[in-house]
Amino acid sequence: MTDQVHSPEWYLNSEKLTLEHLGRLAVVYVRQSTLQQVLDHQESTRIQYGLVKRAAAWGWPADRIMVIDEDQGKSGASAENRSGFQRLVTEVGLNHVGLILGVEMSRLARCSKDWHQLLEICALFGTAIADLDGIYNPSDYNDRLLLGLKGTMSEAELHLLKQRMMQGRLNKARRGQLGFSLPSGYVRHPSGEVTFDPDEQVQQVIRLMFRKFEQIGSLSGLLRYFVEHDIRLGIRSRTGINKGELEWRRPNKATLSCLLKNPTYAGAYAYGRRQRNPRTQRPGHPASVRQAYHPPDCRVLIKDHWPAYISWQQYEWNLAQLSSNQYRANQPGVVRHGPALLAGLLHCGKCGRRLSVNYLGRGLYHSYVCCYLAVHYGEPVCQQLGGIALDRCVTEQVLMALKPVLLQK
Repeated sequence: MTDQVHSPEWYLNSEKLTLEHLGRLAVVYVRQSTLQQVLDHQESTRIQYGLVKRAAAWGWPADRIMVIDEDQGKSGASAENRSGFQRLVTEVGLNHVGLILGVEMSRLARCSKDWHQLLEICALFGTAIADLDGIYNPSDYNDRLLLGLKGTMSEAELHLLKQRMMQGRLNKARRGQLGFSLPSGYVRHPSGEVTFDPDEQVQQVIRLMFRKFEQIGSLSGLLRYFVEHDIRLGIRSRTGINKGELEWRRPNKATLSCLLKNPTYAGAYAYGRRQRNPRTQRPGHPASVRQAYHPPDCRVLIKDHWPAYISWQQYEWNLAQLSSNQYRANQPGVVRHGPALLAGLLHCGKCGRRLSVNYLGRGLYHSYVCCYLAVHYGEPVCQQLGGIALDRCVTEQVLMALKPVLLQK
């Protein structure tokens, strides 16, 4: 394929480009995956912009050549957040485009879904596609087969690149040398050594957090204690002009939960504790939501790798306590305020779900109610038991069971 200007008769005799194509726009799509490539690989950018001359040599006037380059520095792994590609698809769907030019197919898309969607629209509206290898007609079987193969190769190439990078990160993590952000109470020196934060107050707040959680036993109670005593967490800024400087921030429930679940405080190096779950991906967000996993499920777990604030046994107890405090049918839950003796311990004999406590008369009276089916399915309440009488009955039974033991002593 040359840049020589052809006569109109050449287009009429060509099977790929005709005067009908010349009557519409020629779109030059320019893209590189990262901003670093845009800055460092400028030769690739010049080659892509040079396709404008090729379109002009094939007969398109300058005012009929459109350059779409707003996707510079964006990955082609998805059409999400690529306004340029979406604009290109829209222009083709409006029958405004006669030819799409790109250096190679991976510049247009590295996802088979997006690529084949573009091919379908191009075939429907008779839009040709051209790269450095030639011109293709998406409605022609042979050209469509070749374009599909190129799209598959582009997607496979992206997968191989990611696989190599991930394997390199994993190998480095297995040696405990892959650096990542450290929680409050730790600092990483330029040599790579990780130590306690040099600020003694930061260390004392972290130790107080674990000590009070062991005494109180609930996340909400721990947060109330921090708020009532105006205790703040010392956080080192990770970015910006104040990077590395200490800031004192108000704690919140999510932050305290993350700190209590972080195995770093037990001296463990954990990589892959949060893994991607594609099933929880939200529309419009290319990065899927991450879910926390128990440390034994991490890709890499090296115990006694860093200085520790707590023991590993204490860390496991914290996880178990946080799990037991969650409101679930198979968990007793955390103890709450109120005179109910059996809160979180009773289960319905009909449906098997846990009974909740209903307080009346400013907390002087209470009852145990199974209202799960009523709340979620609109069915009648399974059963409701008087709290005072039931608590008294259970208390008597417990004392009767303990009485022989006391007599033996």
